[in-house]
Amino acid sequence: MRRTLWLYRRLLGAHVRSALQYETDFWIIIVAAIFMQVVGVVFLDAIFARIPRLNGWSFWDVVLIYAMVTIGEGVGSLFFEGTWQLAWKINHGGRDYLIVRPFPVVLQVMGDAIGLNGIGNLITGGILLGLAVSHVDITWTVGTVLLAVVLLISAIVVRLAISLGSNAASFWISGPFSVFGFAIHQVGELARYPITIYAVGVRLMIGVLIPFAFASFFPVALLLGHGETAWVGLLTPVAAAYTVVIAWLIFRRGLRRYEGSGT
Repeated sequence: MRRTLWLYRRLLGAHVRSALQYETDFWIIIVAAIFMQVVGVVFLDAIFARIPRLNGWSFWDVVLIYAMVTIGEGVGSLFFEGTWQLAWKINHGGRDYLIVRPFPVVLQVMGDAIGLNGIGNLITGGILLGLAVSHVDITWTVGTVLLAVVLLISAIVVRLAISLGSNAASFWISGPFSVFGFAIHQVGELARYPITIYAVGVRLMIGVLIPFAFASFFPVALLLGHGETAWVGLLTPVAAAYTVVIAWLIFRRGLRRYEGSGT
């Protein structure tokens, strides 16, 4: 395990050194990522300027949800961006040499690239998280802090697993780009807001079928004690384990049917 983690760190380090060869691009990407997230928060502020509470949720409650999503995206982009290169690699036969390496293929896939925008997302998400926590009504104790850490880690895992599983569909859907993965990612954007504002069908989709709500809404609802279903947030670690297993099964099944380049 230690050797595997060491190799993964070395793999990411190589991508970082490569990216730093173009310093201007490095800073442009980070600033652009921060700007995009700030625009989203400004949009939220514009909404709450007219509507003090959104279905019982205050501005800072929603910012906390928004921060969870942003941090999850940041971790995914910075450390596991390779999942978004999977379709291109499959289409061009780039997976062939990964199979024969003495290193888990799934980790080679996830560490196959680095998204510098993840740094901007993590910076913005961290700031938003700090601001939101200072404004929401949570009584912090040792137990609450530990619970929050477990929920945050589990929420990130949920998002990463969904990304891996949806991009693994590229083993069946031919093409240089992960259209299916991108479509699922867009569905996840709904989880930036309280799912109680959506119709029942949408709630079921992002709460059960594709459980993006466990990457943001349910953990925050539990910490805030918001609503009768706040207890569902306790299932976030279970949702994380479930999504990891499903993503792994999809990836393994796709890898077994992989026969080389589709070109």
